[in-house]
Amino acid sequence: MRVITIINQLINIIVWVIQAILGLRIILKLFGASETAPFVEWIYQWSEPLLYPFAGIFPSTVLDGTYVIEFSAIFAFIVYTMLGYFISAIILGLGNRFNRPSS
Repeated sequence: MRVITIINQLINIIVWVIQAILGLRIILKLFGASETAPFVEWIYQWSEPLLYPFAGIFPSTVLDGTYVIEFSAIFAFIVYTMLGYFISAIILGLGNRFNRPSS
């Protein structure tokens, strides 16, 4: 059971990091952060591969010429969260199945 717990925690950490990177991107785009700032540039570089599978699904909405609502990033955030939840549930389910006492 210990291995299952460690794997589950690792999945949760990975999902948390993905959520943090995508969440920061969503907020930075929404508030019109300068793309030349090193931190903003770093977040955009790290989030780009995460958004690749979702590129072009939804158009981004630009408000007042500066503020961007990036619906693809929001959708990616939701999908990665759900995917992490389902993988975690499967891992825990398998752990419970193999840990049952034999009859």
